[in-house]
Amino acid sequence: MGLFSSLSRQQKQSMGLLQIGTFLEYFDLMLYVHMAVLLNELFFPQTDPHTASLLTAFALCSSLAFRPVGALIFGWIGDRIGRKPTIIITTTMMAISCLIMANLPTYAQIGISAAWIVTICRIVQGISSMGEIVGADIYLTESIELPARYPAVLSVHVADQVGSLAALSVAFLAISFNMNWRLAFWAGAAIAVVSAFARTRLRETPAFLEMKRKELKKGIEELNLELDPIHGAKVNAVWKERLNYKTLISYFFT
Repeated sequence: MGLFSSLSRQQKQSMGLLQIGTFLEYFDLMLYVHMAVLLNELFFPQTDPHTASLLTAFALCSSLAFRPVGALIFGWIGDRIGRKPTIIITTTMMAISCLIMANLPTYAQIGISAAWIVTICRIVQGISSMGEIVGADIYLTESIELPARYPAVLSVHVADQVGSLAALSVAFLAISFNMNWRLAFWAGAAIAVVSAFARTRLRETPAFLEMKRKELKKGIEELNLELDPIHGAKVNAVWKERLNYKTLISYFFT
């Protein structure tokens, strides 16, 4: 705790909000995984054991397979719009997906539409969870100085593990004692909504603001120096740079 004594009230508040949000993200993400034995029977057609196993695996892997897509999307949002909007958007996406799943009719009620909607919600959860954990890491890295930065970032990863453990505990109680599983999704969605609104109180990181200030200054200088020799129009040198697709693909698969 001595490391955190040097932090300002704003920094401590940011840590708390990010920990709560990450906890909820991974609670909601893993809740379906631990309750799959129950929920897959409700939302997917039970034709034969082989097909049921494939559908179960598809629902599970869909959230993981799209995590690189989430990294691309929220990496772009984080660098262009800001760190703060990134973590607010991820929490909002998770809240909406949980609200939909908590109120979704079963396969017996609406047919195959239930399976598609659940799968889409799982994809959204996978995308948002990647943006959440990385966005929280970057936010704390840019907001807190060394040496307090190390335990601050670690606390976010502890929060995601605690969230996964809490999801396992809730799933165990729901399955063992025949509790209403929708209540768990309602609780996760409600807390996620509150967390998203609370995160609007966060301030943008100083490092991001400084980066945008330098980009703006550089852009103004380039617009003043770069002139089109034919038409005399101002040209931004950034648009003339070629994209290195090999590097882009390498980062994506990494």
